[in-house]
Amino acid sequence: MFEQLPALEAELAALERTLADPAVHADQGRARDAGRRYAELGPVVDVGRAWRAAADDVEAARELADDDASFHAELPALEARRDELAAQLRRLLTPRDPNDGKDVLLEVKAGEGGEESALFAGDLLRMYTRFAERRGWGTELLDLEPSDLGGVKDATLAVRARPGGDSVWRALKYEGGVHRVQRVPVTESQGRIHTSAAGVLVLPEAEDVEVQVDPNEVRVDVFRSSGPGGQSVNTTDSAVRLTHLPTGIVVSMQNEKSQLQNREAAFRVLRARLLARAQEEASAEASAVRGAQVRTVDRSERVRTYNFPENRISDHRVGFKAYNLDQVLDGDLDAVVGALADAERAGVGGAGE
Repeated sequence: MFEQLPALEAELAALERTLADPAVHADQGRARDAGRRYAELGPVVDVGRAWRAAADDVEAARELADDDASFHAELPALEARRDELAAQLRRLLTPRDPNDGKDVLLEVKAGEGGEESALFAGDLLRMYTRFAERRGWGTELLDLEPSDLGGVKDATLAVRARPGGDSVWRALKYEGGVHRVQRVPVTESQGRIHTSAAGVLVLPEAEDVEVQVDPNEVRVDVFRSSGPGGQSVNTTDSAVRLTHLPTGIVVSMQNEKSQLQNREAAFRVLRARLLARAQEEASAEASAVRGAQVRTVDRSERVRTYNFPENRISDHRVGFKAYNLDQVLDGDLDAVVGALADAERAGVGGAGE
């Protein structure tokens, strides 16, 4: 596996030259692809060079150990460092999810539980927005249908990585599924704990070149945007509904005042859903290969519980449990995301409690 390192170093050097060429940045697609690949290769090459240096240190210490006892004493620490870097490099060289370099469209939908579910969906939307802010990612609220008490019935959030930054999909791909909350709702007068749920759908954002949508296969309907209680948001037909006739996929957008902006946002979501559909079909055909991975595609599964009385968060896929729910809802998702990533690398496919 480590024989790949020289070729990867050469590719990284070529990418550096490419990204230094101002003409490349005139083509946004080419510059974006080069930037993503550069961000992927940089950590691999850095760890590879550190591993090679550590291996050289071990060899040098062994050669000198017969003549100098101090070098013999240093050998265990040097070997441990070399082995640690080798394990890290092996993880980095393991075949990756093909979507790891992609940005994300994240949809949050209220589920069972009425207004309390909508309030919880709003909490989840804020959690992901703050998580993105912590990572230095950009966010754009493409669509929002609020509830009467300030919650969220349905929302679509675009999350984009900064150039050369962490992969958005790699961190957020585990969030899809049913999220359950246990707490005393604001509408509860007796102080009883209720259980409700909200759904999260995470899609890799598709580039135009990946998913070509034939306009002749899309029915476009326009209608008047409406807010809570049925009140009109504006007096023009600015909301847009797209129906992809071959698949029956329907996307509605009404967050923007401009029909053109809503139309563009709707097509972004439609392309992402078509890409996810194609990938899930391919995944089904290759299920034997992907069977060992953490299950993140099945949206019907309850993936996580947020227990407010105990300040506890539990991820049921890998048995993760922590008692810092308040911090998690403020965007501190690193520990649970890390646990899921570790489980995927280890080939864990089961659930916890």
